[in-house]
This record gives sequence, structure tokens and C-alpha cells, in this order.
Amino acid sequence: MKIDFGYGRPSECSTTALVMFTTGYDKLSDKRLMELDHASNGTLSGLLESGEFTGAVGERAVLTKPAGYQADRVILAGLGDKKAVKPDSYRCAAGWLSRQRTLTCCPSATFHLGAANDPQVYQAVIEGYLLGSYRLLEYKTKVNDADKNRLNELTFAVDHKRLLKRLEKAVERGRIAAESQINVRRLSAIPANDLSPTAFAREATQIAKKYDPVTCRVLDKAAIKSERMGALLAVAQGSEQPPRFVVMEYSGGRSGQKPVVLIGKGVTFDSGGLSLKPSDKMIEMKGDMTGAAVVLSAIQAAAQLKLPLNLVGLMPLAENMPSGSAIRPSDVIKTRKGITVEIISTDAEGRLLLADALDYANEFDPQAVIDIATLTGAALYILGYSGAPILGNHAGLLDRIRVASEATAERVWELPIWDDFRNSIKSDVADIKNSGGKTAGTSTATAFLENFVGDWPWAHIDIAYVDVEPTGRAYTPKGATGFGLRLLVELLSRWKKL
Repeated sequence: MKIDFGYGRPSECSTTALVMFTTGYDKLSDKRLMELDHASNGTLSGLLESGEFTGAVGERAVLTKPAGYQADRVILAGLGDKKAVKPDSYRCAAGWLSRQRTLTCCPSATFHLGAANDPQVYQAVIEGYLLGSYRLLEYKTKVNDADKNRLNELTFAVDHKRLLKRLEKAVERGRIAAESQINVRRLSAIPANDLSPTAFAREATQIAKKYDPVTCRVLDKAAIKSERMGALLAVAQGSEQPPRFVVMEYSGGRSGQKPVVLIGKGVTFDSGGLSLKPSDKMIEMKGDMTGAAVVLSAIQAAAQLKLPLNLVGLMPLAENMPSGSAIRPSDVIKTRKGITVEIISTDAEGRLLLADALDYANEFDPQAVIDIATLTGAALYILGYSGAPILGNHAGLLDRIRVASEATAERVWELPIWDDFRNSIKSDVADIKNSGGKTAGTSTATAFLENFVGDWPWAHIDIAYVDVEPTGRAYTPKGATGFGLRLLVELLSRWKKL
């Protein structure tokens, strides 16, 4: 899509569709709306009187060919109560519009942001439009004409020329963030017969070739054995697909600067192993590699944004399948760190991958480590589909994640790691066990991970269930969400030494 920029009055915008955002009102006092009302022979006044359009959240109105306007149509998008409006209000409004035929049937459109001078608003609008309009179509042999988005030229405009530079910078940043999140969605939605650990590793290699300064190493099964990653190998041993361990590095900081290490769980399909999942839930498990997709795309975004820090992305990749060679409940395995683990459930496999990756992070002498994973079904009963639990060992790092959450509207909530949870994973036959049972499952899983954390600030983000949207929301259509990408990019963009 072509993106352009401009300034001037709304009536001067030569475009098929002119989009204007407005807060709620009970009388026409905004100069822009009064001009539009006059040009449309009182149409806005009529809509206000009838209650059809008052600028409330989710409301939309279309005015065709108002006198003196160069646009063929003007689309008004309601933001709601002025006191409650924030950047995400614009993101939501743009997201809903992105799937409306009144906009998508147009070859060109201009989003006119008036006198708004907040870069976060500019960024939110492009994010909302791109994220809301995304659809996975590569497996469709036919696409109905009615479903096609014809919009291929998008202009962002403001009242004053002095705002242009700020507008362009913020929109470009939003474009990068949104397209990176869309890449997470794409990867998460690809079926496992096309996205094996080997195929995912190939994606990482291709991204490293495309963006500088990014490098990528892929450890094959033999190299994983040499690294003594017994937990990763144990998960993979039931599948015909060999495991992979991807190491990506982005060198945007000064030489010698300690990196921030990102770790993403990469189970490309999770059947549950011998602890087989219910059949009605298993179809979602092609997305159990979403954590790895977030890490991969976050490094890509960091390179595009030229963030001034060093990053390492670690992505342990495996399929979890039942077979004669699969690990069994009651097996005892040895991790890279040397800790022995009694297997209680083969469906608690993600923490095994993360265990070896967390220990491997010590190779980079990190200043901080953040892991992100579709880790526990228990997360559904804590925050549902609305937010992600976060846990960790460093209050400052968790505070920064919360700040990034506020900026991106990717909501998080901190949970504790109490001694009760640590005690629940003690094993009678090994050092620890891989499941503490159903009670407090998210916290006990994190207590398990804690055993593999080095002497550095660490945070865990559990994106189980926020990785999939069941019904469809403003800028999140039904399906894979890509949750966590914008959260991490915002966090890294503001990064300062802890």
C-alpha cells in the first residue's frame, strides 16, 4: 500500500474517501463539523437530532459529495467521551473502519487528524487500520469480490505543515509495528504441515539476510545434543520432525553492551504428547509457536526501527507428538543446566523448551531476559482473552512492561511466585517435576522456569489465550492476534539500563 502525507483543511483533500475522527457531542460546536454540516445542508444536525450519529464509540456516518469538498465521500468515526479518549480510541476506530465496505471499496482514502499533535495518535491510526484489515488468504483458492479490499493509497493529513515531520515519523513507526505484528499472525496461522521447526528456522534465516545488522544461527539436532539440551530433545523425540534451536542477534547498540535476551516458545504443533489434548482444542495448537514468532518479529522490527541496543532472540523449536518414542509421564530427563525433571504431564512441554533456552541465555551475559510463551491453559481462568499474566524477579523490569502495556493497549497483570508454588513442583524422585497440577497453574509453571534463571533481571509473559481472538474486535479480527509484538517493541524502544 502506498502511504502519503499532507496538510490543509479537510475540504481541500482530493481523495475518494475522507475520514475524520470526532469525540462525542450533544451540539455542533467543532468548527470542522459545523463546516461539514453547512456543506451537507444540515445533514449532521439531522443525524444528531435523530441520535444516529453523536460521536459515540463505534458510531460511523457517511456523507456523500458535500458541497465544496474535493472528497467523494466523508466518513465520520466516533471516538466517544472526550475525557476518556486516548490513542487506543483512534486505533479501535480505525480498526473497525478497515473492514467497512464504505471505506474498503474506495481506491484511495485520507485520514485527516485535524490539529491533533500527539505522535501516539498518529501511530495508533495506522496500526488500527493495518491490523484491522489483515486477513490470511494464502490458503483460499477464491476470494469473493465483496471481500476484496480495494484501498491501495492512504494519505495522512493534519491541519498544519509544522506537524508533518512528527506525523511522518510516527506513522512509519506504526507501520513497522503493525506489519511486524501481522507477521506474527501469519506465522501463527500457518498449519503445522507447512510450518515445521525446520521451516520456522528457515523463516528466521531469511529475515536475518534481509535486515542488517541481524545474524542468525540454527542449531540442528546434533548441535542441540552437543549443547546437552535434554529437555528440548525430550519434547521432540516423539515426532518425526527434528528440533531446531534458533539464535538471532541484532547489534544496534555499542560494542560490548550487554544484550537484552528475548526467548520465545516454539512448539510448532502441540498434540499434548501422550497426555493427549481434547480433540476440540487441538486444532488451535498450530499456534503454540506464537512466542517464537513474537521474538522473531520483534528483532525484525528492532532492525527496521534501528533501535540503539543489542538483542538476542532464542527460539527453541519442536513438535510435541504421541508415538512409541515419545516421552512418558513418570520419565525423568536431564536439562542443559543439569537439573533433573520428573515428567508429570507431557502436555506441560513448553516449560521444558524454555528451561534449556533460559540456561543457554547465560552464554550472552545478558542485562535482562524476557521470555514469552503460550504456556498455560490456566491463564484463561485468570484474565480470559483480555490480558496476559506477567511474572518475574525484578520489580523494575515488570514496571517497564506495565508502562509499555499502557502505551500499546496490550494488557498485562502481574502474578506472584510464592513459596507455595515453588513447593508444588518439588519431586520425590527428581530435583523438580514439570507440573504442579491444575491449581495456580500459571504461577507454578513460572516457579518451574525460575530454576533455570541466571543472575539477571527476568520476566515471563504468558500469552496463552490472548494469542487467539475468538470472535473479533476492533483491530483484532477473529483468529491469531500477534499479541506481545507491540508490547515488546514499545518496551525495547524506551529501553534504559536497569
